[in-house]
Amino acid sequence: MTSSEVHREAPPRSPRVPPATRREDLVTVVLGACLVAGAMSDGWAHSNIVETIEGFFTPWHGLLYAGFTATAAWTFWLAYQRRDVAPRWWRDAFPAGYRVGAIGAVAFLLAGLADLAWHEIIGVEVGLDAEFSPSHLLLDASAVLLLTSPLRSWWASGERGGRSATGVASLALGVMAPSILLTYASAFLTLAPTRAIGAAGMQQTAVLGVDAYLITALVLVGPFLLVHRRRATPGAGAALVAGVALFDMVMHEFPTPQVWAALAAVCGAGLADVLLLRLDAIRGRDAVLRLPVAGALLAGLVVAGHLAGLALAAGIRWTPEVTTGVVTLAALLGALLGGLAARPAPTPPPAVPVRIPAPAGPASAAPVVADPVPPARADPGR
Repeated sequence: MTSSEVHREAPPRSPRVPPATRREDLVTVVLGACLVAGAMSDGWAHSNIVETIEGFFTPWHGLLYAGFTATAAWTFWLAYQRRDVAPRWWRDAFPAGYRVGAIGAVAFLLAGLADLAWHEIIGVEVGLDAEFSPSHLLLDASAVLLLTSPLRSWWASGERGGRSATGVASLALGVMAPSILLTYASAFLTLAPTRAIGAAGMQQTAVLGVDAYLITALVLVGPFLLVHRRRATPGAGAALVAGVALFDMVMHEFPTPQVWAALAAVCGAGLADVLLLRLDAIRGRDAVLRLPVAGALLAGLVVAGHLAGLALAAGIRWTPEVTTGVVTLAALLGALLGGLAARPAPTPPPAVPVRIPAPAGPASAAPVVADPVPPARADPGR
């Protein structure tokens, strides 16, 4: 038998798994919100009544892990429902976007066991110790993977309308989860602009306040650009800002000046959403510097809105240079992130000269070479 007669068996194709429906994504978002609510309650307990926490088994951990159990069980149930197209459903039957969420669920379970051992052996963390605990870092990283399953499902579907709402909600939940680790550097909790820089010891306070605004801009603009890169989505910026601000307000029992400043920041994000939708309608999704403009608008308007809210609630005592400078610096940082997130322009093909046959004549006549065909104009990028 010759080699040409050997018939090799084709490798098995991956089963075509039905995508998650809008209702299934909505259920995931609701259960994920329960998980985040449990994380809020645990963060509040660590910040306000830590002296009553004696170990791992607390009501707040109960809320957190109940939300996790429901979200993880639902994620695997979605795969089990599709076992008719993928008998190995635990591996192959997850809808688009949910396989990573399943990995996050397993990682969360392992991190929870590590957190149990950490609490029982070392004790209950306070302040920065709680925010930098290795088990807490692992819990937050895996929670992001689990909570953003509807976001990836939305991207895979390419739909708009109601599907966009679940995608944006999933994005907000995914950013809220790790924000508990950054409350020490959150602009939504700072009162530094209300204190004069020239007062004794206030220079360092002002520096920390500026740092808080820049870190918060990074936390918000990066995830926002992931959504805006695909298309402008109504409410994406406002939802992100509202989610992170709500987490901080709950943990610290809604301090009045910060609440008003957070509301103003949400308004600034909403204004950015409206402007970016309008810019896309006018300039198109392929406009030059689209993402740098988006990052600058969101970061600048959120910081400006927060400062305006603080000014109304408690008064601003920073100098004009620092006040306007932090807004400008945040906008520049947002523009830089937008430039990094933009798709690179395709490399144009090299020009190929076109050879035209020489007219009939003496054999010594040289062939005529036409001017090179100019390459296609490159996409300026977004």
